[in-house]
Amino acid sequence: MAENQENPPVPSAKTALRRERLAARRALSPEACRAAATALAVRAAALPELAGAATVAAYVSVGTEPGTRELLDALRAAGKRVLLPLLLPDDDLDWALYEGPASLAPAGRPGRMRLLEPTGPALGPDAVTTAGAVLLPGLAVDARGMRLGRGGGSYDRVLARLERAGAHPALVVLLYDDEVVARVPEEPHDHPVRAVATPSGVRRFGV
Repeated sequence: MAENQENPPVPSAKTALRRERLAARRALSPEACRAAATALAVRAAALPELAGAATVAAYVSVGTEPGTRELLDALRAAGKRVLLPLLLPDDDLDWALYEGPASLAPAGRPGRMRLLEPTGPALGPDAVTTAGAVLLPGLAVDARGMRLGRGGGSYDRVLARLERAGAHPALVVLLYDDEVVARVPEEPHDHPVRAVATPSGVRRFGV
């Protein structure tokens, strides 16, 4: 029997939404990306969830992702211990300290997105459980706080690790304004976030 096209399977619906959001990002000008990154750094750095965290697990934005570089420096200047991910061969994430822009280096992997990663000692995948706040990459979030990721599964492993450890950091996703959408397709393993920061403001969810 054919699938109901009005209600496609969740993985298919996620794939379609990812294509749509990635296409919108590719259409952004460099000027628009820079302006959004500056505004996002101001909005996110003022979040109580980040201000109250001694350790923040974050990431280095790439391409037309909402920019995080200014935010990383603002968090470090505020005295935060900032953890950044190291992508492992199995797509899990290890972590190392962010020590400023000079501590980042390209991590080239054949057939993979070119990432910037910290060059300091790896602290182990469980280092993320020490964070009081975790910044998550994403492509969209809805009114329930459900986040759409890129589909690689790395952050699903991070969230599962936090759950196993009984750790409950504030989960915050960083997005563009138009990426707060009506509904994100949801699977059983998906976790809602506590807040979304966009260039124009912050929205919290009841999680």
